[in-house]
Amino acid sequence: MSQAYEELTTRLGEIVDLGQAAAVLHWDHRTMMPRNGAGARANQLGSLSKIIHTKFADPELGKLLDEAAPWAEDQGYDSLEASLVRVVRRDYDKLVRVPPELSAELARTAAIAEPVWEEARKASDWAMFQPHLEKLIDLRRQYVDCFDPADEDYDHLLDNYEPGMKTAEVRTVFDELKAGLVPLIADVVERAEAVDASFLEGDFPIDAQKRVEGKILADFGFTNDSWRLDETVHPFASRSGMDDIRLTTKHLPDSLSSIFSSMHEFGHGIYEHGGDRAFERTPLARGASLGFHESQSRMWENLVGRSRPFWQHYYPLIQEAFSSQLNGVDAEGFYRAVNRVRPSLIRIEADEATYNLHIILRFELEQEMITGRLAAADIPEAWDAKMMEYLGVDVPDVADGALQDAHWSGGSIGYFSTYALGNVVSAQLWQRISKEIPDVYEQIGRGEFTQLREWLREHLHQHGRKYMPKELMERVTGSKLDPKPLLAYLRGKLGEIYGL
Repeated sequence: MSQAYEELTTRLGEIVDLGQAAAVLHWDHRTMMPRNGAGARANQLGSLSKIIHTKFADPELGKLLDEAAPWAEDQGYDSLEASLVRVVRRDYDKLVRVPPELSAELARTAAIAEPVWEEARKASDWAMFQPHLEKLIDLRRQYVDCFDPADEDYDHLLDNYEPGMKTAEVRTVFDELKAGLVPLIADVVERAEAVDASFLEGDFPIDAQKRVEGKILADFGFTNDSWRLDETVHPFASRSGMDDIRLTTKHLPDSLSSIFSSMHEFGHGIYEHGGDRAFERTPLARGASLGFHESQSRMWENLVGRSRPFWQHYYPLIQEAFSSQLNGVDAEGFYRAVNRVRPSLIRIEADEATYNLHIILRFELEQEMITGRLAAADIPEAWDAKMMEYLGVDVPDVADGALQDAHWSGGSIGYFSTYALGNVVSAQLWQRISKEIPDVYEQIGRGEFTQLREWLREHLHQHGRKYMPKELMERVTGSKLDPKPLLAYLRGKLGEIYGL
């Protein structure tokens, strides 16, 4: 082994360790930490961010990359060594442009803003959160200014979550989605009476919800020795190692949304859990992009968890848990109800079809925020206008409008588009899965997920960040990013349910 490569991996291992320690602090921040701990946690995360940044941007690490590159390339393009040097070189070249003080200030400001956002949402008070968002937007503009001009400023922020993707490419995909979804949703809304979902609103004891989701997650592959599930305000998945996977959910006493939220977060967790173990303590041990990450969460939540075979198998479990609420409802009726299309306020509660319009709305607003065309004070009004234009929904208060998501409070501007990109990717992946596992839905109907999970591990999860997202898409599906399979899937499913 090259001495330079060996020294490189030692340094990277230490950096990854620090990042995973920060991940635990972030998880605790959003699940366990007392509210008054926010100030101290902000300083801790800011300090860790600065240390990580400084260690990664060290010129000595750049020299090691230069020295290790020829030897690593000799190992072959697909090798761990060549892939690690290639990926870290790209990360390094980006990071050295950003002052460590800016990274620290972003982390510190986000840690302060997140609990303020929680309180602002409870109070439905945009003015409480607005100055924190203004500072985060300003810091993100400072980040953009660290780089050479791109086609669009937003490209630099998008690249943090979807490497190599351009804003214009996403816009093209989203324009095709909008063109297909808006009339489809309009047709479905005209036939709203075809689906009765009234029984999904009622009294659903949280203990019973936990038993149902516990059984489902265990069948999916959740084990207590490598995973945990906790409560939070806004569900997320976190990891501090391939065998330390932390899911969160939000239980509501009058809704079954947590069951789907838990399936969603499982998709994120299994992606992190299924990486090549040789990648542990390296920057390769993560998903290729957030679009690919969302493809996994949306796949387990929707393509699996909202399928007819899934509920033919699991309906007796949920009917037993909520016998009074589901009295007189059969498995087919429940399947149709959980696939109801109804334009609504809340993104994480949205159906498969309207969900994408929630994302497009946010994608468009973020671009205007970064260019300065939209001031923070005007975001609620712009949000409400787009909700009416795209979904025909009137927003009653800012808590269920521009304050509903945690992402901006964490400084994650550029993130939202990956949710809808994940839907697109999931449908393309499912096309290939259906060809290579023709009885996949029969297996799901028996509560069997091993072959699906192993297919995903072999073709996607094990590769971590070895390949850029576009290259990985070509390798796994044989095609470029294409919204047509998602639109075809939705037209077929909803056409059958609503008689279109």
